[in-house]
Amino acid sequence: MTSGQHHPTPRLPRPVALLTGVGRTVGLGAGIAGRLAASGWDLAFTYWTDYDRRMAWGAEEDAAAEIALDLRERGARALPVEADLADPRAPARVFAEAEQRLGPVTALVLCHCESVDSGLLDTTVESFDRHFAVNARATWLLVREFGRRFAGEPGSGRIVALTSDHTVGNLPYGASTGALDRIVLAAAREFAHLGVTANVVNPGPVDTGWMDEATRTELRGRTPLGRLGTPRDTAHLVDFLCSPQGQWVNGQLLLSNGGLA
Repeated sequence: MTSGQHHPTPRLPRPVALLTGVGRTVGLGAGIAGRLAASGWDLAFTYWTDYDRRMAWGAEEDAAAEIALDLRERGARALPVEADLADPRAPARVFAEAEQRLGPVTALVLCHCESVDSGLLDTTVESFDRHFAVNARATWLLVREFGRRFAGEPGSGRIVALTSDHTVGNLPYGASTGALDRIVLAAAREFAHLGVTANVVNPGPVDTGWMDEATRTELRGRTPLGRLGTPRDTAHLVDFLCSPQGQWVNGQLLLSNGGLA
């Protein structure tokens, strides 16, 4: 090489994270994805637009493309995958596509949910079953798929799931996320031979467009800092748990809610 010539430094491979439930630009999933991309991860993420169409806030029809563009601008490779996680075949398909396009998955971050308000007396069997299919069964199948496929260095694997403790007037959601907790926390011990850590994060109520002004006022008053949680708050904790520095936190259900009372 003659003097003055410079060859570009080869890009080091980035670890791959698979995130579920990244369907809205203002959502927790998108906030976490952006933080992980900035920290050096490549990302595959799932979304299901039909769910948002059923909800009061409606669907952002181009959200997946916008989120993928944002992740690429942060230096990540990004792969959006549309998937209805009520379909038991979806988890294996999503993992296969992520591995084929990006490489082996090192971190699984579960942000998906089915959440339709109803109580003990008015929950339908159909709604109850769909909540458990999405929040509990899909979580089990995704965690199982991760465990079957993981071949990384011991200590490098991560599973993080978002949960909720809300139950009153929200029976199927609260009950199914309680099941989610137990499924994920089991992985902290059952995947010990893989060196994979598994934790659950309860972010408390985060305003991602579903709150009315009365709810915002009430929750600000119940939080010592006098503000609402943001996707960024949750993203910082998930980023830490997925980092090498977060390795010693394992098998925990962590509250990240600003001291909400």
